[in-house]
Amino acid sequence: MQFATLLLEKKEHMAILTLDQPRIINALTPQMAVEFAEAAAMVQKDPDIRVLIVTGQGKSFCSGGDLRDTFEMFNRPSAQAQPTVINFYKSFLSLSSLEIPTVAVIKGHTIGAGLCLAMACDMRIASSDTRMSMSFIKIGIHPGMGGTYTLPRLVGTAKALELCLLGEPISADEALRIGLLNHVVPPEKLQDFSLDFARRIANNPPIAARLIKRSIYRNLDADLDSALALESFSQILCASTADMKEGVAAAREKRPPIFKGC
Repeated sequence: MQFATLLLEKKEHMAILTLDQPRIINALTPQMAVEFAEAAAMVQKDPDIRVLIVTGQGKSFCSGGDLRDTFEMFNRPSAQAQPTVINFYKSFLSLSSLEIPTVAVIKGHTIGAGLCLAMACDMRIASSDTRMSMSFIKIGIHPGMGGTYTLPRLVGTAKALELCLLGEPISADEALRIGLLNHVVPPEKLQDFSLDFARRIANNPPIAARLIKRSIYRNLDADLDSALALESFSQILCASTADMKEGVAAAREKRPPIFKGC
């Protein structure tokens, strides 16, 4: 399927979803929102895809929401504006409901709603030239698109408050230090490093990977007994798969395993 604002391609067991509006620094627009939700649904339905990479075309990942569209959404009575804004958020946050692992690959400017989109992914890799900020307060607005939900879970309450109340940019190295990023690499190595990172995940058994992702998120707010119940169920389910048999056989035979997702 062809999109006007995005590119979606498959490579091995990976999907790469690229924000493709470099003229406006990949700003998030209503049209992109609709297409993003469609692309996420396509990825969800493809059993061959084991990892999704989300990135941006050009020199930067995303400059946030397109201000003209944002002001148009907000310039309505609140009873009309809120459902529109929530639908806009949810279209991009549809990637949060994907069962497969997701990786944001970011560079250059990663600002406001663009940073929120990156935080909605499971993991984040950035080039060393990346500058990111929760810049909403700088234009007199409250953060949106799940930013006040995801940010404190990644960096803690006090640091999340600091980033949101100052709205100032931080470097990739600082973002790595506080836990906002998984890896920082030189710009010229970003693509190769990110593809290799995603490929290493995709080469692992996909059933186990999906169950791990589910357990990690569900157990964030669970008690220990609930966590143990989910873990034991997931282990027993994995034990019934051909992939576990292959993993054990490969370990015994001292060879790389080949996992088929069954």
